[in-house]
Amino acid sequence: MSTADLASQPGQAAGAGVRLAGAAHWLRLLRSELGLVFARKRNLALLAVLAAVPVLLGFVLKASPLQPGNGGGNGGPAFLNQVTGNGVFLAFLALVVESTLALPLAVAVVAGDAIAGEASRGTLRYLLTVPAGRTRLLGIKFTAIVAFCLAACLLVSAVAVALGAILFPVGPVTLLSGTAVSLGAGLLRLLFVALYLAAAMAALGSIGLAISVFTEHPVGAIAAILVITVASEVADNVSQLGAIHPYLPTHWWLSFDALLRTPVAWPDLGHGLLSFGVYVLIFGSIAWAKFTTADVTS
Repeated sequence: MSTADLASQPGQAAGAGVRLAGAAHWLRLLRSELGLVFARKRNLALLAVLAAVPVLLGFVLKASPLQPGNGGGNGGPAFLNQVTGNGVFLAFLALVVESTLALPLAVAVVAGDAIAGEASRGTLRYLLTVPAGRTRLLGIKFTAIVAFCLAACLLVSAVAVALGAILFPVGPVTLLSGTAVSLGAGLLRLLFVALYLAAAMAALGSIGLAISVFTEHPVGAIAAILVITVASEVADNVSQLGAIHPYLPTHWWLSFDALLRTPVAWPDLGHGLLSFGVYVLIFGSIAWAKFTTADVTS
C-alpha cells in the first residue's frame, strides 16, 4: 500500500463518519416532525373524519341496498352498484368520494401549516438555528406530508375493507373489464390504488408546501390550496377547456381505475404518475428557491 493510500484512509473514514452523522441527524428530525404531524389533535381529527366517511357510506348502502351491477348505472359514483355484491368495492367507492374534497382538505391543512404554521407560531427562526440546513428542513417537511397522504389513503382503505367485510359478502372481485380475480388479487389491486391516490395527494401537498413558504398565515395557505383544487375539478368538467385538462392537477386522480381492468391500462397510470412527478418537481423547486433565499425573521 502506498503512502498516498495510507494518508487517504483517515480522510475517507472521517468523511464516512460525517455522512453517517448527517443521516442520523436527518432521521431524528424526520422522526420529530412525523411525531408532531401525527400527534396534533387537528390532524388526528381529520384522520377520524376520513375514516368515518366509509363507515357512513357502508351503513347508508346497507340500509338502502342497490342491486349489484357494473358501475354507476344509476347515475352515482363508480363502484356504487357493486358494493352490496362485494364489500371490497366499498373501499374503491370511499376513495372516489373522498378524493373530491375530504382528502384534499386534510392534505391542505397539513401542507399549508408546514412552513406558514411554524412562521405564525414563531418557531421557524429557531428551527433554522439547528444545523440542518434549509434544504434539509424543507425535505423533511415534504416527507412528512407524503407520509400523511399515505397514512390517510391506507386508513380509508383499511376501514372500508373491514366494514365491507362485516356488512356485505366478500369474495372474488369482478373488475371493471368484467374479469374476475381472486380476493387476494383484488386486495393487492386496492393497495396499488391507495398508493396511486397517495401519490396524487402528495403532488397536491407539494403545491401546498410552495404556497406555505410564501406566507406566514396557514389559514390563507389552506384556503388557497382548496381554491386551486376546486377550480381544477370544475375546469376538468368543462368540455370547452378540454385542451388544458391533461395539465390540471386533479385530472389524473381517478385514473386508478386503470388498475381495475384486464389488462391494466398502463398508459393512463403512467400519465398520471408523470403528472404528479412534474408537479412535485415544479412546486418543490419553487418552494426551495423561495425558502433558501428568504429572510426569516419570525
